[in-house]
Amino acid sequence: MQIPSEIRGQLRHLRTPAKIQDFVNKLRFNFEKRGETHRSVAETLKAGKAHCFEGALVAAAAFQMQGRKPLILDLKTVRPDFDHVVALFKIDGCWGAVSKTNHAVLRYREPVYRSIRELAMSYFHEYFLYENGKKTLRSYSKPFDLSKQRIDWLTSTENLADLAHLLDISPHTDILTPKQIKNLRKADQIERDTLDNEEYSS
Repeated sequence: MQIPSEIRGQLRHLRTPAKIQDFVNKLRFNFEKRGETHRSVAETLKAGKAHCFEGALVAAAAFQMQGRKPLILDLKTVRPDFDHVVALFKIDGCWGAVSKTNHAVLRYREPVYRSIRELAMSYFHEYFLYENGKKTLRSYSKPFDLSKQRIDWLTSTENLADLAHLLDISPHTDILTPKQIKNLRKADQIERDTLDNEEYSS
């Protein structure tokens, strides 16, 4: 699927992963206060705000313009925590990620991870509920190639809930055994204090 000119015009100056991350950071966070959204790239740029899924699509479009595959990754948690979606890129054989979040730590990852598992695990210890310190990350998806999807993720004016569902049900790898889950230690209070008094969704 080719990148339309209206999207190219806004993303053409984003020539490195760091610049893509800076651009995504400048989008206001979409708290979905008027109902759940899964906007296409064009609709997200028009709105000027995004949550993690929408930001990942924008980053994936920018990566495709660089000649990279538009790959995203789903990090799956246990409720009541929220899943998180990032856009993937690879440099010199190592993986990195662009992340749209208002969270203090679930952010950009430098391309220093030799595998998708390594990258996913870099989010593990900081992925917890600030109310009680429970660590919640449980699995991660295989790289999800948007170029292989029939759904128009670039310009559709429809809610892309179906695309989000396809990502959610795509193959995921568990990162913990039941015994490991049982023995997890909660985050310390000093860690939890860094997240207190902020509004999070991913």
